[in-house]
Amino acid sequence: MIICVCRRISDREIARHAHAGMGFDDIQLELGVATQCGRCEGSARDLVSQCSATCPSANISLAADLALGPSWNTQAA
Repeated sequence: MIICVCRRISDREIARHAHAGMGFDDIQLELGVATQCGRCEGSARDLVSQCSATCPSANISLAADLALGPSWNTQAA
């Protein structure tokens, strides 16, 4: 599914980069997602968060964020 219409970036491309350990900012710089109209930013960030949660190398960087405050995944109940 296309997430960023302006740049034609699919959920698979974003997921592949997130599984490789890249954060949203790195993916944004690499692919250009959410750099034009910005409507896809929320969906792209959610996708990166979901993929990072299943990637062990990404969880290491998230552990510090979890210790600092409320859970990063505010939609989980």
